[in-house]
Parts: sequence; C-alpha cells; structure tokens
Amino acid sequence: MKRLMIGFGLALTVFPALAHHPMGGVTPATFGDGLLSGLGHPVIGLDHFAAVVAVGCLAAAHRSATRLVIGFMLAMMAGVALHLYGPPVPGAEIVVALSVFGLGVLMLTRRTMTSAAALIVFAAVGLLHGYVLGESIYGAEATPLAAYLLGLAVVQGAIALGAMHLARLWAQRAPDQMALRLAGAGIAGIGFALFVQQVSGA
Repeated sequence: MKRLMIGFGLALTVFPALAHHPMGGVTPATFGDGLLSGLGHPVIGLDHFAAVVAVGCLAAAHRSATRLVIGFMLAMMAGVALHLYGPPVPGAEIVVALSVFGLGVLMLTRRTMTSAAALIVFAAVGLLHGYVLGESIYGAEATPLAAYLLGLAVVQGAIALGAMHLARLWAQRAPDQMALRLAGAGIAGIGFALFVQQVSGA
C-alpha cells in the first residue's frame, strides 16, 4: 500500500494528457497525418502509454509473451473499429482509467495469471483503449485511417515489447522484482489519478 501511495503521488506530478491528439484535434486528412497521429497517441496519452507498458511487463512472465502482446494490439485495433462503426460506449474514459489502475495493481501484487487469463485481460483492455483512441480518427477517409492503424501498431509493439524485455532483465537481476513492483505502483497511481480527474470533471 505504501508503494501504491508513492506511485499515486508521483502520478499527480505529471499532467495527464487525455486529449492525446498529435494533430491538435483536427481529423487526419492525409497518409502522413494519419501515421503521425497513430505514432503519437500511445506516447502523449499518459493512460495509453501506461497501459501498453503494463501489458508488456505482465506479458514478460509468460512464454507466450510476444503472442500476448500481439493479442493486445489486435484487440486495440478492433476497439478503434468499434468506435468507428459500432454503438457509443458511455463512460469509456473512466473505465480506461480504471483499467490502468487494475494493470498497475496486477504488477504491484505480482498476481500469477495463466496465459489464457492474461489474454482475456489484455484483449479487454486493448478493446477499451482502442475504442477511446478511435475518437481522434473518427470521420477520416480510408487512407489516413489505414496509416493511423499502421502507426498505432508500430509504436504499441515497440513500447510493449521493449517493456517486456526490460521486465525480464529486471527479473533476472533482482529476484524480488522490486523494480517491477515500483513500476506497478506508479502505473496504478497514474490510473487512480486519471480516474479521480475523470470523475471530478464529469
């Protein structure tokens, strides 16, 4: 709990970028715009960045880590499609914040999950985050949309796989996995701070 509060305190010092739109809120109109938007979203959106890092770190405990990361990415793509072509989902930003908090708690407590359970969790989180990310591309033509998805896949894969390899390195050097626990505390703190911001602003 002490680590969780430390992580929460650190999170409050960071400005939560919930707009996460590299194009300044303008719908991408070209291939380049779409690619830039896709590359930028998971980086400038603190909630999405924290979620992708957490997925990579949690996947590191499994032999099928790379496949789990790919499953998360595919689910996020499906979430974007759901936003573009499906019904509206009320309160999605609040649930996104809760998902970040939940992933952080899983890292902090080092709860053991089977690969099947991890895939279900990652798919649910990916679908939800993809839905929220889809807002920025809503109304775009096919070319910038395809570029956006390409950029999103590239940057997500790089962040998640990088976090996965780093988590495995930490685990080898420190059997108590303190670094991963502290990272989990920080991610949980980010999720909680974003949740409070969403609720207070609702």
